[in-house]
Amino acid sequence: MSASVGSPPGELTLTTGAAANGGSCVARHEGRVVFVRYALPGETVRARIIGGAADRGSYWNAEVVEVLEPAADRVDSQCPIAGVDGAGCCDLAFAEPNAARRLKGAVVANQLVRLGGYHWREDQDAAAQPVGDGAATGWRTRVRLSTSTDGRAGFHRYRSSDLVHRLECGQLPAGMLDGLANAQWPAGSEIHAVLDDEGARHVVVTRVRDARAPGSARGQRRTTVAEGGYEAIQRVGPRSWRVPVTAFWQAHRDAPALYSSLVADWAQLQPGMTAWDLYGGAGVFAAALAHAVGDSGRVLTVDTSRSASRSAVAALADLGCVSVLTDSVRRALAGQRRSADVAVLDPPRAGAGRAVIDLLAAAEVPRIVHIGCEAASFARDIGLYRSHGYTVERLEVFDSFPLTHHVECVAALRR
Repeated sequence: MSASVGSPPGELTLTTGAAANGGSCVARHEGRVVFVRYALPGETVRARIIGGAADRGSYWNAEVVEVLEPAADRVDSQCPIAGVDGAGCCDLAFAEPNAARRLKGAVVANQLVRLGGYHWREDQDAAAQPVGDGAATGWRTRVRLSTSTDGRAGFHRYRSSDLVHRLECGQLPAGMLDGLANAQWPAGSEIHAVLDDEGARHVVVTRVRDARAPGSARGQRRTTVAEGGYEAIQRVGPRSWRVPVTAFWQAHRDAPALYSSLVADWAQLQPGMTAWDLYGGAGVFAAALAHAVGDSGRVLTVDTSRSASRSAVAALADLGCVSVLTDSVRRALAGQRRSADVAVLDPPRAGAGRAVIDLLAAAEVPRIVHIGCEAASFARDIGLYRSHGYTVERLEVFDSFPLTHHVECVAALRR
């Protein structure tokens, strides 16, 4: 039976163009856009069309099955389990690290123009900056695994519920997951492993209780400590935090200190000023802001996570200028009677969005330090600030997730 009109072929030979947001490169076939995963710009590849009916519209998705003419920046994969038919962990493991940083910077620059109406830098000058010593491997200190129906731990394949049970991801330091691959785990659970700043390993298992069991609420989660403790010790400078293994903390070992220093510098606070630390988590930025405003100033840190707020309260108990609020950022902003001299935002991947940025503008906060871990949502937020009259004073991109397409973006804005 012949293929229907418009249905995708099985494989194509393609020449790739520029990198797109999300880890693919753009190619074209008979006028149709094809997003090719596991490719670098300027390569000729044999690619397999993937996806279902959604890919029969204006574009297709594909993945490289053979590189016919490699780019000069292609290297042997630095992750032994990633790639086509492998784990979805390291989607740029085949790119030379400096080239990967240039590629990431160019993607952010493109998103800022398209979605934020802001020209940052020309592509050739838009490289992401390395974090710490810039090593592409062994930088991650927190990881989450899933388990299969037979109780084996593994990493997900790209956009799949299937698991890869080899645990030698290139992002992880040697020994971080030793013994976990051969252990028997509860089926359908998540395994959180952390190497904390004291060198201790903590392994915590979470699983959803069966809603049919007596006394169980639907979706209720049960947590079990398999090794170490439920809380990990994390340090930034002289200050320590006790953070639940299941809670948020920056994955890159050098990121908390880097971002904390940058926020303190870009905030430009003086003693007696007021700062808002929004989506503040365990209060790492709040500590840096408190040091700047002193006892006569005020810092409000806000997060929806109760566990993060408990960590913040304990770690910052000696800082009388800091208040910790467990609430949504939108409700917290709406309830403030006085404005702030600076607001620091580190929202989740979806970004802060219009409602929050409208509230900041209405409060006439004159200075913003905004952090984003997804290029498109970061660019959209920059555009929203600019629509309220804010100008971008400084903007940098960091290669905080080597071997992957992910970045961290930081901007200082003023009005």
